[in-house]
Amino acid sequence: MVARAPGFLKFPLEIWAGMVQGWPPGYSGGSRRGAAINPKRRAMKRLLDFFWPLLGFAAVAVSLWLLHREFKGEAVGPEVWEHLKSISPAHYLLAILSTLVAYAALAWYDRIALLHLGVRNISWVFISLCSFTTYALAHNIGATVFSGGMVRYRAYHTKGLSVAQVAVLVAVCSLTFVLGTVLLGGLISVLEPEQLSRFRGMLPENFRVLTDRTIARLVGAVFLSGIAIYVIGSIFRFRPLIIKGFRLEYPKLGIVIRQLVAAPLELIGAAGIIYFALPEAGNPGFFAVLGVFIASFSAALWSNAPGGLGVFEWFFISAMPEMPKSQVLAALLAFRVSYLLIPFFLSIFVVIIFERNRLKEVLHHDDSHPTPGPAIKATGGGKRAGVP
Repeated sequence: MVARAPGFLKFPLEIWAGMVQGWPPGYSGGSRRGAAINPKRRAMKRLLDFFWPLLGFAAVAVSLWLLHREFKGEAVGPEVWEHLKSISPAHYLLAILSTLVAYAALAWYDRIALLHLGVRNISWVFISLCSFTTYALAHNIGATVFSGGMVRYRAYHTKGLSVAQVAVLVAVCSLTFVLGTVLLGGLISVLEPEQLSRFRGMLPENFRVLTDRTIARLVGAVFLSGIAIYVIGSIFRFRPLIIKGFRLEYPKLGIVIRQLVAAPLELIGAAGIIYFALPEAGNPGFFAVLGVFIASFSAALWSNAPGGLGVFEWFFISAMPEMPKSQVLAALLAFRVSYLLIPFFLSIFVVIIFERNRLKEVLHHDDSHPTPGPAIKATGGGKRAGVP
């Protein structure tokens, strides 16, 4: 007998299903849309296509204004440059290694999703390059699900994956990130609930109760309970959820275990970049940096700001009052260069090489299979000959 999934899990799964709706062209839960789209839905989609980028740029503008207010009257540029020069070569090396750990874990996201789909014939090299390019572009451009979905579709389609399979792959990768965020957020809230007090000044008055130690531990316990239910659903094979024509199945236990290792590893690696770029004096410790990073990175993603620009910095600096703001800003700049900008420029070269090779394949295919011309009658023996 197949167990039924708890009802309260349907809402987050609806979000994950919705993230893969409407791309690539012609896909929507396994059915084609086109002319059958309701005109009201089409108008709403156009409105949202305009609204989300506008919201992202508004978030950037507000965050930059808040940062300007934070640093008003300070000589930001020279101080940040001095802090960057003061970071030891060993710490820069550790920050680079943390970047490699983070992107290796992101490649594991894709590998896990492919295993869930039963696809095992794609090499680790191809998966790593595809994942690296996807996240390097998506982290900088914004709209992670859309840009990540289109890049993956373009790459994995060459390996024989269908539109629906790529959609599931994107959903599983998104779910893996959410699982890691919830797991680490729950652990931090339970083990070090005082860390949530860092965000007290950023929360509306009605939500500041969440920073209370007891409430924080309770919230953390709820997060960890959600992870436990997800694992139980995998063990007892809860029924798949059919949401808007999209079928969501609980992964096998082996997939779930991989998700719960890969996602925290990626977040720990990314937070490690900032931790090693911060000076030792006044450093609150890795656990605090990790908690602030998870909250700041999540806020940046939800803001829809391109690259989380401004939003990420404001959240992080506001949550680290024990350290000079210019030192924190220098560490965040090192993070942006190592985790965002360098991978972004490298990913452009990967895309150019990939598209060049694809173009060569198409041209070679056309040359080896020329289109036959119109047949004409020969003047002698009644046979047909092709026009050269």
